[in-house]
Formats: sequence, C-alpha cells, structure tokens
Amino acid sequence: MAEHLRCDVAVIGAGPAGLSAAVAAAGQGARVVIVDASPQAGGQIWRNDVRFGAPAAARALREQVMVSGAMVLSRHEVVAASGGQLLLNGDAGAATLEYGNLVLATGARELLLPFPGWTLPGVTGAGGAQALAKQGAPMQGRRVVLAGSGPLLLASAYTLKRHGAEVVGIHEQATRQQLHAFAAALWRWPAKVMQAVQLRTALAGVPYHCDSHVLRALGDARVEAVELQRGNRTQTIACDQLACGFGLVPNIELAQLLSCDLHAQGRHAAVRVDEFQRTSVAGIFAAGEACGIGGVDCATVEGSIAGLAAANASGAARRLFPRRARARHFAALLGEHFALGDAVRRLADADTLVCRCEDVRFSDLAGMHDARAIKLKTRCGMGPCQGRICGPALAEIVDLPRTGSRPPVFPVPLNVLAALHAGTPTDSSSGVMK
Repeated sequence: MAEHLRCDVAVIGAGPAGLSAAVAAAGQGARVVIVDASPQAGGQIWRNDVRFGAPAAARALREQVMVSGAMVLSRHEVVAASGGQLLLNGDAGAATLEYGNLVLATGARELLLPFPGWTLPGVTGAGGAQALAKQGAPMQGRRVVLAGSGPLLLASAYTLKRHGAEVVGIHEQATRQQLHAFAAALWRWPAKVMQAVQLRTALAGVPYHCDSHVLRALGDARVEAVELQRGNRTQTIACDQLACGFGLVPNIELAQLLSCDLHAQGRHAAVRVDEFQRTSVAGIFAAGEACGIGGVDCATVEGSIAGLAAANASGAARRLFPRRARARHFAALLGEHFALGDAVRRLADADTLVCRCEDVRFSDLAGMHDARAIKLKTRCGMGPCQGRICGPALAEIVDLPRTGSRPPVFPVPLNVLAALHAGTPTDSSSGVMK
C-alpha cells in the first residue's frame, strides 16, 4: 500500500520558482511539501557542481526552505493526478500526496533542433554540456564549440572552461545589429550589465562570433568537426564536442494532465495564469518557466507570488507585482533580440533523423501536417522521450502543434501504476503530515 501524505500546499519542482513558492507559503503558516525528481534541490539552473558546489543564491534559498519547515521529497516524480491528489514514484515505490492547493514549478527543458550529424556522440545541448560538466564528466583539454542563440551559450562556455575544457569558439546566430540593440537597452538593468561583463571577462580569449550558426556535425564514430555558416561564408572547425543552445521549452505535461489552459509562446505553449499566478483550474497555481521562458529572476518572484497566493496572502503577493513586471520585461527583451532565424530552422535535410527514439527521418514526414497521423504512420513521438525532444523540434521546423499528455507523465514500474487503483492509508499512517 502506498504511503499517504497530506499538506496545505504542494509544490512540484525544486528550482528557483518552486523553492521560492515553498518559502513564501510556509512563511504564512502553510504545511508545504516539495516534490522534485533530482537528488538535490536547485533545478537545472542551480544544479549542484561536484567541484564548485551550488551558487550562493541557491544555497541561501535552500537554507530558507530548511528553516521554513517545508518537507522536501527528493527523487520523486509525479505519475498521475486526480481529485486533489498526486500519485508519486520515489526510491521507496509509490506514494500519494493529498493537497489543498498546488503550485506547478516544473521549469523547462532544452530545445534541440535536428541538423545533419546532430545524433553523433559528442553533440549535446548547451545546457546538457553544462550539466555534464557539473556532474563530473571529464572536460580537461576537450575542444568545445558552442553554437545557437542567447545568454545560455555564455553561461555554458563559462562552466565548461571552468572545468578545463578548451572553448574553441562561441557562435551566436543573432546578427551584430541585434546584439547592439540588445546591449543599448540594458541600461535599465545594471545588474545584468555587470553579469555580462563578468562572463565576458571570465571568457577572455574565447572567440565570439555573431551571425554564425551550425550547418552540420562531422565525424564517423563521434563528432570530429563542425561546419558553420558565418555570414556569407562557411567554416569548418575541429572539435571534440559540439554544444548547441537553441533556447528552452516550458515543461507543461503535468499542467496539461490537470486540464490547465495553455497559451502560445512563440511556436510553443506555456501555462496560462492570472495576476496571482492562478491557472484556469481552481486551487492550482503555476510559476516560472512553465508560464513562459523568463529566467531565474522571473522564476523566483513568480514563485513567491504563487506561494503567497496559495497560502491566501494575496496582499503580500500583490506587493511583488512590480518586481515581476520588471523581470518579465527583461525576458521579453531577450526573446525579441535572440529569436531564432529561419536559417536555423531549415537545417534538417531529407536524411536527418527528427525522432531519435524511433529512427524517423525528415523525409518520412513528407506531406503530413497532423501530429496524430505522423504518430500512426511513423511512431514519431512514441519512443522513450514521449515526444519531449522531437515534438518541440517539429513545432519549430514544420510548425506542427504538440498533442496533449496522458498518465503516466513519466515511465514507471507496474507496481506504481497499480497504486492508482489501490486504497490509501488512514490518517494514522506514518507518512501523514499533522
């Protein structure tokens, strides 16, 4: 029989948004449970570094969570949800969590766009390369090329260099005019200017090229070089690793499962919320990247608003509205000046795999513009990743909308699924929060 827990506010995700929501709700006297799949809180952006630890901001927020009395369920994933109750899968098996209000702080994942050679070993996302380095993957002396768009390229390059990699170059697809326009608007955010200066100082000597994007990865058993389009000419650079950062996509699967309304963010979808971060479903709130890509500043302030609102402290939540508006303004500026160009979306050729799980090539999709038809004919999106990689990619390259989610949200053992139909313990269970 599954362990049964109860709380006033359940928070899904222990990144900046989730931790901020938990601290805010617990500060109002609510009983809070945080559910997160990782062994340590922090999310992807504050992933613990085996050599250098977590950033100071992450350590401070973790400490606030500990002091607040919130319960943290690490290494737990939400499998299904119904009627104010979540089915969880953890190291000890199934557990159920009954909540009064729910905050979704499910974050985002990398957008990976197919191009010739992108499945070669040694080709990763920029965030993926950063995560590998933080987790202890050997980087000493590795020649790394970073390509794509946005500040993640600089952050990833900094981490890789810090771990001993030789960053051969950073290739930004935005034009010089776009970068200059972005820089000219930064005077409103002096802290961001300082961060950019610090990163560029730390990356002194690393070539940075604008109006430059990947064309193909070259190699036999693994990546050996990358061919790039730089303005009007092409260039081939030898490397041991290619890290591509094409942006992020909101994680909305759990919100879809709970029937929360979505809205378009570019070619992708995000959770629709009101001024208090309430979704269209009563008692369910959302914050951070799930509501639209905005970065850590948006995540922390939206998490605080959601946590306060979920604990019925709307007055305190309202006082944070100006801070959120400022954070979202900066996020919109990033989205405007680092938007992907059509050339990057047209990288795949007929033989390029667009679904790695099911070995589906771009040519296999010819003439089809319906997600269900593509699934039925090619099994595209039906592999282990359940369309989390190919779905957003196809939304970018052929403007194909994604389909909804159904339980289980993640693959789970059959004994956990069996708990969907099993009875739950009484209040005397040792897992109940008093």
